Amino acid sequence: MAQTTTVAGSTVAEVMAELAALEDPKARAINARHGDDHGVNLSKLRAVAKRLKAQQDLAPELWQTGDTAARLVAILIYQPQALERDELDAMLREARIPKVHDWLVNYVVKKSKHAGELRVVWFADPDPVVASAGWALTSDRVVKDPDGLDIPGLLDTIEAEMKDAPERLQWAMNTCLAQIGITHPEYRDRAIDIGERLEVLKDYPAPPNCTSPFAPIWITEMVGRQHTTEHAASH
Repeated sequence: MAQTTTVAGSTVAEVMAELAALEDPKARAINARHGDDHGVNLSKLRAVAKRLKAQQDLAPELWQTGDTAARLVAILIYQPQALERDELDAMLREARIPKVHDWLVNYVVKKSKHAGELRVVWFADPDPVVASAGWALTSDRVVKDPDGLDIPGLLDTIEAEMKDAPERLQWAMNTCLAQIGITHPEYRDRAIDIGERLEVLKDYPAPPNCTSPFAPIWITEMVGRQHTTEHAASH
């Protein structure tokens, strides 16, 4: 529950009251479609976090409230390097709301010194939501630091398991498939072939001006953009 002790100038109760005042029923309805149970505009939420940034002691207290908006603020003000491996593991296992899970992985875990170890632990976890975090970290490695990764093995696993995987895990596997195809030309044909045969997210309604998450389209679109950029740079 909200606390009333002052922490470096702000209290948890004050922050919770501020977030409650920013609550927008329309935003909550939109977020609910994606499984997110909060109604605070993310730009306004980021503004709250920006003001609180220096108050590190506040982050764990906001996280402990269990409130989604408060946890998103906490994620934005945590210092990733200050968190221990077991703390990050416990937080990830508590993070069942999609936005909290995504932000925790992208804004905290990826910047932590424990990311590599947690990637391996989570990747093999029987909980599909936890495993999806392992796949997200693996996608990051595929793009930024592929040395030592068994990419053919990843493709084998995706080919065997993605079609029937639970939604969050399936999405993470699909992202990894697309990133392999985009960033590793030697595996591109196989990645596109797997995507075409499994048809995962083939009919996903992509908004206007957004690339489809269907891997063959995603790969082809991004590679085409790379070639256009390279061509422009060479002239």
